[in-house]
Amino acid sequence: MILNAVKLPKYKNSAEKKTVTPPLPPKVIIGLSQNIGAHCEPIVKKGDRVLTGQIIADDTSANLSVPIHASVSGTVEDFTQYTDIRGKTTQAIIIATDSLQENHPGLAPPVVTDRVSFLKAVRASGSVGLGGAGFPTYAKLTLDKASKVPVDTLIINGAECEPYITGDYRGIMENPSGVIDGTKQILKYLDIPRAVIGIEKDKPKAIKIVKELCEKTENITVQELPTQYPQGAEKILIYQITGKPVMEGELPLHSGCVVLNISTVIFLSEYMRTGVPLITRRVTIDGDIVNSAKNAFLPVGTPLEYIIKIADLRKPPDRIIFGGPMMGSSVYDMNTPVTKTTGAVLFFADSKKAYNAESACIRCGKCIHVCSVNLNPYEMNIAYDNKNVDLLKKLRVNLCMNCGSCSFICPAKRNISEKNQLAKQLK
Repeated sequence: MILNAVKLPKYKNSAEKKTVTPPLPPKVIIGLSQNIGAHCEPIVKKGDRVLTGQIIADDTSANLSVPIHASVSGTVEDFTQYTDIRGKTTQAIIIATDSLQENHPGLAPPVVTDRVSFLKAVRASGSVGLGGAGFPTYAKLTLDKASKVPVDTLIINGAECEPYITGDYRGIMENPSGVIDGTKQILKYLDIPRAVIGIEKDKPKAIKIVKELCEKTENITVQELPTQYPQGAEKILIYQITGKPVMEGELPLHSGCVVLNISTVIFLSEYMRTGVPLITRRVTIDGDIVNSAKNAFLPVGTPLEYIIKIADLRKPPDRIIFGGPMMGSSVYDMNTPVTKTTGAVLFFADSKKAYNAESACIRCGKCIHVCSVNLNPYEMNIAYDNKNVDLLKKLRVNLCMNCGSCSFICPAKRNISEKNQLAKQLK
């Protein structure tokens, strides 16, 4: 059990609705920074006609980089910039859609015979962590064979513990065989003995389906997880399933584990079968002013202005979040497009009142009691206000996962988690 956790309202309004496929947007804006690590350089120019699945940007010299593909067929209209949800200026390619969705002739299932060819295929797919972190999948799977702790467990993260977001759940319900197939291929080519698929207990239908499929396998099991937040955090998940802690400065590999989001595994299964790279995201569209919550297959690069048109809003939003309400970020550039890591677009109104309600800290200690990694958010906030870098290091601010539990529980409605992230930037 996680000793420190919070219970969140779920608001899983789109959970039992089949994913829809809206008409293509008239254009896509494909950012050149789609993952943790190096950004890509364009290999197309203005005026070029591109086909669906064609590589339009890459950086083969970087250790943490994967290719970016055209999500639509059409013409390279221009190059632009936008401010991404991290507040950074991002270069992007604008493609005017021709609505033909003509596939690039080179698309074909990859030929995979061993570990090397498997990892090569994973990189070629453009796969990154679809849980939101965006770590290149091939890099995560490039296991250190010389490690003192051999990898013995592949953990598939199906927790999806944030409110509103249901894309992983719909992936399980609509393609459960992809979960098993993708898992089997990773186990086979990376020679990992076993896999555990973790799903929160509040998803009984998904648990039942996957358990039935696992009965036909010897080395894949399902573990029901407590319904609490932040259950899906990588270090929390590893401890929950294996009982092994990931210590400060360590990676999951040091605990003999590799963790992949369940949607990532489903995508890899589809890529190995079809050869279609990561050009589409299942995105949850929801919020307190959305008439009909849904999951939609959207091309990577779908602009926010187009999502607003298909969102069926009751009133204009005053806050739009990319990601979940706990760890997502508010959008402040209407040109912001869907990226490979966009799991949800949430629309809210009348939220300014809540932002204005912040008051003085009453030193109740609730932020400390809910921190799942046993930090002291209260002391870290004081240290940040005083710009005390040495104290911040002593308080281990870099261990903060930005889960937002401290801000959620705070009766004074202080933005504690946000300040912790700013504290990490102090030198």
